[in-house]
Amino acid sequence: MKIAVMATCLGDALFPQAVQATVQLLQRLGHTVLFPPGQTCCGQMHVNTGYLREAVPVVRHHVEVFGPVAEGTWDAVVAPSGSCTGSVRHQHAVVARRAGDERLAERAEAVAARTFELSELLVDVLGVSDVGAYYPHRVTYHPTCHSLRMLRVGDKPLQLLRAVRGLELVDLPDAEVCCGFGGTFAVKNSDTSTAMLADKMRNVLDTRAEVCTAGDSSCLMHIGGGLGRLRTGVRTVHLAEILASTEATQTPAAAGSPGGVRDEPVEAQR
Repeated sequence: MKIAVMATCLGDALFPQAVQATVQLLQRLGHTVLFPPGQTCCGQMHVNTGYLREAVPVVRHHVEVFGPVAEGTWDAVVAPSGSCTGSVRHQHAVVARRAGDERLAERAEAVAARTFELSELLVDVLGVSDVGAYYPHRVTYHPTCHSLRMLRVGDKPLQLLRAVRGLELVDLPDAEVCCGFGGTFAVKNSDTSTAMLADKMRNVLDTRAEVCTAGDSSCLMHIGGGLGRLRTGVRTVHLAEILASTEATQTPAAAGSPGGVRDEPVEAQR
């Protein structure tokens, strides 16, 4: 398949290793990976904060950049982010219609129909749950709100993790409870967000896991920030990085720590 990667703002600016791992994984599975260079923000933060009018040009630009997937030039678009995928699938057409642009809404729906979160793409579209990964660590999984409630990915990430060789998967207590990030929610309601984070961290620590993983870098940033400030020694690692890890990609140092994949240059077609 020809698959275009939607890097997301957070991936591009702060967590490029998750995007690189997505590319490495898909290439290892034999697919052609493309990176549309004109991509920018999907507009999620505008919509979630109530700036629907300001989101219109952002949505229009996204549709222009990823439009070839609707025309059959690419087979799919993948994002290592449940929240950004959710924005494309559930917000873009709504934003366009509220602005009275039915043509843009229809084009947005066509792009959304072929846009997938990583675990969805692997399990539902590519039909694979064992990606040949190796990750010898004790791991717990946090199902992020957008992936769980908006995209309804269900246990697809868990299917993928259970097939990883060497990985010990431990259940996270109250896994379906929000971590407290919620984008601007964490800024506008910091006290509530911090209390929710404290509950999530307590549950992560109760598992005695070395690593907490998820499909959204934003939630991992929130959880990882809290765990790091407390110097717990528990790391947060994106699902894509675990799935991209193999015995061959791990250095001797990485094999003993939960980081996983070497920092190698990634080639993607443009």
